[in-house]
Amino acid sequence: MNSSRICRNAGKTALTYLLISLFCALFGAIYELFSHGVYSFYMIYAFAFPLAGGTAPFLIMASVKVKRYPARVSRNLYHSGIATFTAGSLVNGVMEIYGTTNALSVCYPIAGTALILGGITTETVLRLLRKRTIR
Repeated sequence: MNSSRICRNAGKTALTYLLISLFCALFGAIYELFSHGVYSFYMIYAFAFPLAGGTAPFLIMASVKVKRYPARVSRNLYHSGIATFTAGSLVNGVMEIYGTTNALSVCYPIAGTALILGGITTETVLRLLRKRTIR
């Protein structure tokens, strides 16, 4: 994959994450508008996960002009981790606004962290294996 195509793919991914961040911010604002004055920080800041975890890294990747785009399996694990954090934040926000709790809400950050670390680890191992086979 050539450098301009990598930049284009990274730029598209960054734009997608930016749109997801805007959707989450709008969703949180509308949800809290109809929540009768009750608010949740989980709901307010749900947009931060796709913004900081998705838009920022892929925008940096596009501007730095990396030589290799992450493998599909690494990207899928990473994207799933960001989606898990975002969904967990929204679910926790809904539950907090509703006035209830759930013991399973602890699973979201654990699963999100495991998926993101899995994506980073997979990419690191694949890059090390590529270097080893090239030599």
